Amino acid sequence: MITVKDLSKTYVTPHAVIPALNKINLKINKGDIFGIIGFSGAGKSTLIRCLNRLEEPDTGSVTVAGQEITALDKKELRLARRKIGMIFQQFNLFDAKTVFENVAFPLEVAGHSPQIINEKVQKILDLVGLTDKARAYPLQLSGGQKQRVGIARALSNDPDVLLSDEATSALDPQTTFSILELLKDINEKLGVTIVLITHELDVLKHICKNMAVIEQGEIVESGSVEKFFLNPESDTAQRFIRILQGFQAQRIYREGEGI
Repeated sequence: MITVKDLSKTYVTPHAVIPALNKINLKINKGDIFGIIGFSGAGKSTLIRCLNRLEEPDTGSVTVAGQEITALDKKELRLARRKIGMIFQQFNLFDAKTVFENVAFPLEVAGHSPQIINEKVQKILDLVGLTDKARAYPLQLSGGQKQRVGIARALSNDPDVLLSDEATSALDPQTTFSILELLKDINEKLGVTIVLITHELDVLKHICKNMAVIEQGEIVESGSVEKFFLNPESDTAQRFIRILQGFQAQRIYREGEGI
């Protein structure tokens, strides 16, 4: 489904040359829920944004569903992106548009008829549990509802792939759980391949089947989520597990002390 070969990306500033990705190689199977985890500055956001060329890689290739994204011209890329939905951390909604209008926007850009747009938007809003919010505006919604609108909009063009850029990091634990359950439901019902980046181990544990660990722009470990938790191999993975164990120990202590 998704194949990344020797992908590299460097940022050039007036004061420095900053390597972000260094010869990334990755393979994600169709229908998978694949997590990419790393500490801040590891390169995970750059990597996921290179998958649909929101960031232009310097070298290497990205192939999605048999189509080499990195070889497309601008017109071809616009068409290809319709099949690669993107969910953002900060929602990226139009405040002046209703929920219905936000979800309908990509369909309008694609040139669908009003009848098709109405049918598709109603169906998607039902899927994400927002039928009763169709005429509401983003400022009237909670953070979790806004993210559901973002997910609905990402689904509007029937994508093969959903890319999630820290989609739950701004949400409270209960809302995060509901969004993850929604993504699992979408994966099962629609067969959409989901790639999500996170720094939260609970997200990986709850939703992902397979994963990769990125550190300083390089993939240092990949495999099943079960293997990651039971037998972490890389230094980065081991650090994540130690941090998790520390939080768990603190919680047990506080519960025991009645804090």
